Amino acid sequence: MLYIGVDLGTSAVKLLLMDSEGKIQNIVSKEYPLYFPHPGWSEQKPEDWYEQTMIGIKELLKDSDKSQVAGISFGGQMHGLVILDENDEVIRPAILWNDGRTSKECDYLNNVIGKDKLSEYTANISFTGFTAPKILWVKNEEPEHFARIKKIMLPKDYIAYKLTGVHCTDVSDASGMLVFDVKNRCWSKEMCEICGIREEQLAKIYESYETVGCVLPEIADELGIPAHVKVAAGAGDNAAAAVGTGTVGDGMCNISLGTSGTIFISSNKFGVDKYNALHAFAHADGHYHLMGCMLSAASCNKWWMDEIIGTDEYSAQQKEITKLGENHVYFLPYLMGERSPHNNPNARGTFIGMTMDTSRADMTQAVLEGVAFALRDSFEVAKSLGIQIDRTKICGGGAKSPLWKQIIANVLNLKVDIIESEEGPAMGGAMLAAVACGEYADVEAAAAKIVKVVDTVEPTPALVEKYEARYQQFKEIYPACKALFDKLL
Repeated sequence: MLYIGVDLGTSAVKLLLMDSEGKIQNIVSKEYPLYFPHPGWSEQKPEDWYEQTMIGIKELLKDSDKSQVAGISFGGQMHGLVILDENDEVIRPAILWNDGRTSKECDYLNNVIGKDKLSEYTANISFTGFTAPKILWVKNEEPEHFARIKKIMLPKDYIAYKLTGVHCTDVSDASGMLVFDVKNRCWSKEMCEICGIREEQLAKIYESYETVGCVLPEIADELGIPAHVKVAAGAGDNAAAAVGTGTVGDGMCNISLGTSGTIFISSNKFGVDKYNALHAFAHADGHYHLMGCMLSAASCNKWWMDEIIGTDEYSAQQKEITKLGENHVYFLPYLMGERSPHNNPNARGTFIGMTMDTSRADMTQAVLEGVAFALRDSFEVAKSLGIQIDRTKICGGGAKSPLWKQIIANVLNLKVDIIESEEGPAMGGAMLAAVACGEYADVEAAAAKIVKVVDTVEPTPALVEKYEARYQQFKEIYPACKALFDKLL
């Protein structure tokens, strides 16, 4: 049988076709626009997502036996606010995860409602990217739109609705809304009241590997697939990437170097750090995870290469970097503000330490190292909870760089396992579809069968020691700049 994984990303939808053995048969990617109507705002049209997903599925299956398609599931960008009216029409463009307009609403939630209450209700505190402050923003700034809301959805769930007619979400994606009681895996009545919404305006909750329905007859006809194709709820992009890299079960770790960057630690037990510096979310495997999320990771390197240096020869620029652990230039990778662990939308990208002999290679190296140091900030929080991790998987566009993997291994002092397929959320989505269809007993069984480690980047003691000294310097820079960031608005 064949399974489709749909990764609804920020710049494109990536579609993957996997067979029963976990072998990838085809991959297709379709781009769509990203809109910035005001500084710090970030929006997309859900209609574009659906249109490109349908075009992509048709292309994905054009040389395959469509009668063998058994299931579809998703990974998707988290936190985005999609609002539908009584006719299930989109009311306004979706407000995305990297949108920074909700500072006032976050202040209200964290400081008036209070972080302790938020953590009690949802296991998390408010960040500008989360969905609850976006709901409050629409309520405050666009009351005419707020009054029309019949359903509140997340990005990937809009695609699931268009395919099945079912308003659904999964526990991992719902965890990032700040309306979900993570510990008890249900909607929070208290948060619904705070946001001024009713529980019936929210989608029905499923585990990530559960079937929400079958494709609608008209969808089956258009795609040329059987009418009994199952659609599973899927997961938020990071949880789906964790499934795709085998980061399931207790005490596993995955680092994702995509547009954003994450360090993801799976756990069989629910837990929250005392400062809520890490997100405590439900996992796609039926358990829980902790996650540190930085808003700009591989996108920092893309910005540096595309906009500043003006080249698409990324690897050529990295070949000039030869002295790891000896760079005196530092880079704070906060080009879109920052989430974990600082929770500061006003933070900004910053170079410091340049001298007359600083080279372009030094600056490029500082960008790569700055992302690694920022990931370590979140890793340090996890270690403070007594969590012992000695190795990690890695995925995302940045993971294609051997140099970057070497830097991360030594900055975090972790063995970095390279897996055979680095397809992340799309692979995770296909695996969740296979579990929903009974191909595998559970998510852990699917991961054990499909995910294969093919290489490991080992940290070296001498380089770990050098980077330890560099990290101790790096972590002093943000506190020194924090007051200035607030004045630069």
